[in-house]
Amino acid sequence: MFNVLSDLWQMHSMSSIREKNQTIITHFVLLGFSDLQDLQIFIFLIFLSIYLVTMAGNILIVVLVISDQHLHTPMYFFVGNLSCLETCYSSTILPRMLASLLSGDRTISAKGCMLQFWLFAFLAATECYLLAVMSYDRYLAVCKPLHYAALMDNRLCVQLVLVSWLSGSLVVTTITLTMAQFSFCAPYEIDHFFCDFMPLIQHLCSGAHFLLLSSFITTSVFTFPPFLLTIASYIYIITAILRIPSATGRKKAFSTCSSHLSVVTIFYGALIVVYMLPNTDTLSRMNKVFSLFYTVFTPLANPLIYSLRNKEVSKSLKRAIDKCVPTQKLTIISH
Repeated sequence: MFNVLSDLWQMHSMSSIREKNQTIITHFVLLGFSDLQDLQIFIFLIFLSIYLVTMAGNILIVVLVISDQHLHTPMYFFVGNLSCLETCYSSTILPRMLASLLSGDRTISAKGCMLQFWLFAFLAATECYLLAVMSYDRYLAVCKPLHYAALMDNRLCVQLVLVSWLSGSLVVTTITLTMAQFSFCAPYEIDHFFCDFMPLIQHLCSGAHFLLLSSFITTSVFTFPPFLLTIASYIYIITAILRIPSATGRKKAFSTCSSHLSVVTIFYGALIVVYMLPNTDTLSRMNKVFSLFYTVFTPLANPLIYSLRNKEVSKSLKRAIDKCVPTQKLTIISH
């Protein structure tokens, strides 16, 4: 809230200045990590490794969820959708960043920048809804176990996922179409590694304060409720777990939602730091670092958390390996 009010005042002052001296631009330069010139190759190798592990891990989870009958449950249906989303999420940002690090060309057209923002924001908003759906699923599993199978049937699962994707698209498309009505003015440098909302509106020739206010209202109406649903679900879950008399029962109940809680904490923790805390000089300089957590590290963490901390996924992976290894051995022997 403090961050938004501060930015509204800054946007109003900046737009007043730009209206007097407008230089409309058609491209931007994403500065990214250009201040670390001596480490460009090292940074490229780090992010390339992260991207490959992220893609392999999330695709593996999607394949396991589809192919293994033991994972054909509501919880893993949502996990599979989350992994699919994270695959798209990473591909929206990292390939462009890797190309810039390798070639040194950091130029991106204004339309390309808008497209990247739309894709990123659409997937981020969808993830908010999907995490809320997953928390509601865990709430039913822990707090209403006897009615869980009847309440969370296949039809409801599909409906909840469709609503998540459609809601994310509706919110971000509204904001992006509003932004597209305005022109961008110099300077053309964006001190970020991708086209985020705040860096973009800081380059609008006019209407920046109006767009910031309208987007704040839109996101508050559409994305704040899923955040509240996630918080409320875990309040009920933790309360129900604490009421379980045996330590073994509490541990077993908590294990069903610990993986999801870890993902929620990483994702929302980074978002709150970047978008909700006061816009101080220290936090502004650290903005790119904090942004890495929800754009790069969260998609990387998801498959690791769900594979290393989840027994069912680990068992499914072992079954898949056991099916492949004997086949390979027989093939070698036959030759």
